[in-house]
Amino acid sequence: MKHSFLIALLLGLCLSFNLSAQKQATQKDNFTHPGIAHTKESIDFVKKKIAAKQQPWLKAWQDLCASKHASLNYKPQPRKLVERGPYNNPDIGSSEFSDDGKAAHTHALCWALTGNEAHAKKAAEILDAWSTNLKTIKNHDARLLVGMVAPHYCIAADIIKHTWTGWPQKNQQQFAALLNEVFYPIIKDFYPSANGNWDASMIQAMIAMAVFLDDQAMFDRATNYYLKGKGNGAIGNYFIESGQCQESGRDQAHTQMGIRFLTNTAETAWIQKIDLYGALDNRLLKGLEYTAKYNLGNDVPYVPYTSYQERYHYKNLSDDARGRLQSMYEKAYNHYHHRKDLEAPFTLEAALKNRTYKPRKRSRPRRNPRSRTEFYIDTLMYAQSEQ
Repeated sequence: MKHSFLIALLLGLCLSFNLSAQKQATQKDNFTHPGIAHTKESIDFVKKKIAAKQQPWLKAWQDLCASKHASLNYKPQPRKLVERGPYNNPDIGSSEFSDDGKAAHTHALCWALTGNEAHAKKAAEILDAWSTNLKTIKNHDARLLVGMVAPHYCIAADIIKHTWTGWPQKNQQQFAALLNEVFYPIIKDFYPSANGNWDASMIQAMIAMAVFLDDQAMFDRATNYYLKGKGNGAIGNYFIESGQCQESGRDQAHTQMGIRFLTNTAETAWIQKIDLYGALDNRLLKGLEYTAKYNLGNDVPYVPYTSYQERYHYKNLSDDARGRLQSMYEKAYNHYHHRKDLEAPFTLEAALKNRTYKPRKRSRPRRNPRSRTEFYIDTLMYAQSEQ
């Protein structure tokens, strides 16, 4: 009797183990890799355009290669402690953390587009430097910083892991630990009452982390908050039906940041066969068109809008930072027009203006000039038609 019980117990444990293994295998098979922002298909498309010396891809590629983030002499500057205060003051390793993330993303793309293994090694060097050093991110803007920067690291890691054999398994595991043990605890509960770009940043980070980790629960948490979250960054709270944004009365820089983060989230979800772009009758497109139209110099309607928990109430449409376009219009136009055949005239106009942007000459250089790396990547990887 005892012998029979032990056999039954062992059989049960084996069955449980096999079901668990099957569940994990099925879960991992559900994710596309590379599948954060870029795919094998999009990379192959761009490779052909560069080889054929077609515009705007060739110029965007040349500009990206000339950026500091693409240099093979780039040296990561990891920290054990990173702090970002309000508006990046104090900045204790925050700028280095951000720069290194963009560099890792850039080098991973350079590897994928050229096959030059030196770029893969550089991307891995940056990922390893931070995953073995960083222990804590804190201060007022910790959630925002992780939300803004973590996707760059995840994109790089996802490309390197799934297209290159030179990244050791233990290093991959160390990077996964960075996501699970340092990044995720900071962003897991979002920041519902803050201006919506905060939530939006954390949604894009969470979905990127989930794809790299093959974590379905984390993926669902991000997509559910995008669709039904209670905070200002959820799609139905960040935009009213006209496309006006919760931050339109604050300034145009933060408004576009939030839209950029939500667009990034929608793109990754689309790659993973989830349509967030179409949520609430294409509410994101309405927000893009409204914001692009205004930032291109046109008039738009405005109604005072009170945010979640009535923390913010912007009475008038803001012209602060008006006209300073950000790097998401190409990506958005690619989806709404080329994939879905929808009209998006102002989004297109903004994308074309970003392609031909030339920085104006200044009598004195900016102390902290804005990097154009994300603009080059937006044109390079998402343009679908020539100029």
